[in-house]
Amino acid sequence: MVVIKPFNVEQWMDTYETQCKYNIAETCCDSVSLTDLVSLAGNVETGAENPITSVLAKKRLDYGHIRGSPSLRTNIAKLYESSTLPVSQSQVLITPGAIAANFLVFYTLVHPCDHIICIHPTYQQLYTVPESLGAKVDLWKLKENDNWSADVTELQKLIKDNTKMIILNNPNNPTGATLPFSVLEGVKSLAEKNNITVLCDEVYAPVFHSSKAPPPPSFMSLGYKNTIVTGSLSKAYSLAGIRIGWIASHNEEIVEIIAAARDYNTISVSQLDDAVAAYALSPGVRENLVERNIKLCEANLEVLDAFVNKYAKSVGYVKPVSGTTAFVKFTRSDGEVVDDVRLCEMVMADAGVLFVPGGHCFGTYEGEFRGYVRIGYACGTAALKQGLEKVGEWIESGGIDKCS
Repeated sequence: MVVIKPFNVEQWMDTYETQCKYNIAETCCDSVSLTDLVSLAGNVETGAENPITSVLAKKRLDYGHIRGSPSLRTNIAKLYESSTLPVSQSQVLITPGAIAANFLVFYTLVHPCDHIICIHPTYQQLYTVPESLGAKVDLWKLKENDNWSADVTELQKLIKDNTKMIILNNPNNPTGATLPFSVLEGVKSLAEKNNITVLCDEVYAPVFHSSKAPPPPSFMSLGYKNTIVTGSLSKAYSLAGIRIGWIASHNEEIVEIIAAARDYNTISVSQLDDAVAAYALSPGVRENLVERNIKLCEANLEVLDAFVNKYAKSVGYVKPVSGTTAFVKFTRSDGEVVDDVRLCEMVMADAGVLFVPGGHCFGTYEGEFRGYVRIGYACGTAALKQGLEKVGEWIESGGIDKCS
């Protein structure tokens, strides 16, 4: 029998996100409407019929294309067109969000007695689901004391004869760090040498915003055949409500195996969602949407950074360089790290602000990431400012010293 551990971050969000006044735990870039999406095209005449509503109104509500429409899969393939191996729509599968994409990869490719290596900290699904399927999972830990960097030599030591898959998350949730090109190349080299499949969850790409270094490429661009990349419209593209994600791979045999398993849990995604997604990723719209969200993250990160600096005696972090999340550590005035669950409960009750407790939702043993909270700073700027102001008032009132 499959035993799946509680999914702490999703259960926390489900419990509190409808009760808070200021949600600065959400990880999606501030959502857009269909009207907003059309305006991003920049070439719609005043008074002209909305092209999205026009398309949706005429859609036949049948199953449509089982693997996703050709237009959507082609637009997704273009995201990786700079790769050394060409990508076509036949190498792309559409899923109900990236969470379904990741689950389908594990359900299809991971078996009991396999050995899996997963980067850490990261989204709990990426290591808990393989464990539930009977695999042994080892964590490749980012270096907390070195700006959440990754050491490829440590990854090499984790590899075993039965290592089936290396799981990456780039940009990283919750830290906002990135795996640079040199690290990705190191992972590729080890994977090729040992015939290991690499799954890279890239749901926060291409939101790279605060680093002087060039942004890292998609793992698809490295030319390794046994690469699987997952993505979605939720985080970087502000369209969580349409529930569109995807799987892309250079290895068409892997794509076909996953497609066969997909028949058991996804006949097709909504035709309406598919049409909106294809439009969002079309030339001229996608670029403007990404530019909008990078600017939003840049502006909001300045707000968060000012908060951290103002309360530096109690608050600290490694400033994110990508994505939409920051991993922020809180300490009391006596220097003791707070109980992160207690802090989040108190901030919610006293200030109406929603954070995610880092130790509870990302730690794998007692005390790991104690005192950390995940903040999602890509919400509306006004909401972020107001929420952080309320937390600041709570800190000033002595609230943080009550977190034992």
